Amino acid sequence: MRREVRIIGGQWKRTKLPVSDAPGLRPTPDRVRETVFNWLGQALTGWRCLDAFAGSGALGFEAASRGAVDVVLIECDRKLAAGLAAVKQRLDAAGLRVENADALPWMARCAPSSFELVFIDPPFDAQLMEPALAAAARLIVSTGLVYAESGEPLAASMLQVHGLAVHRQGRAGAVHFHLLRHADRA
Repeated sequence: MRREVRIIGGQWKRTKLPVSDAPGLRPTPDRVRETVFNWLGQALTGWRCLDAFAGSGALGFEAASRGAVDVVLIECDRKLAAGLAAVKQRLDAAGLRVENADALPWMARCAPSSFELVFIDPPFDAQLMEPALAAAARLIVSTGLVYAESGEPLAASMLQVHGLAVHRQGRAGAVHFHLLRHADRA
């Protein structure tokens, strides 16, 4: 049976995105995305966004649908990246780019302060959250935000090490989601 998620708002509202049956792939649920984008505001006009562990691309496509001018989806799995590229083409998403790469090395090569919003949702069991937070903190502008999804609440001490603090947070089932900003802005 084919799985899919839908885009919640913006120009591609109600568009369905296919979800491959890949190990560890858990797309951000509609309910969680709706909450997060309510926190962010309905329009992301002019924002630059990075979806660092794209998977289904739901977060990145949602940002592009809501007016983000430049969205980069990074996915290391070649098959998933090809699927994201096919959706990009189907939607004629000119401001969206798909990169078939490992997120952490890609983020390390990226210039500081390149994005207003970075989404990080690595596989829960891969021990990637802390290095991803460190990379994301460097990539956001001074007023930027990091969205992080994990299997447990993020420890304040870990966030402090990377100069981040919780702006908003929630939980849906086993998923803990956090909207973070630079600690001096919290």
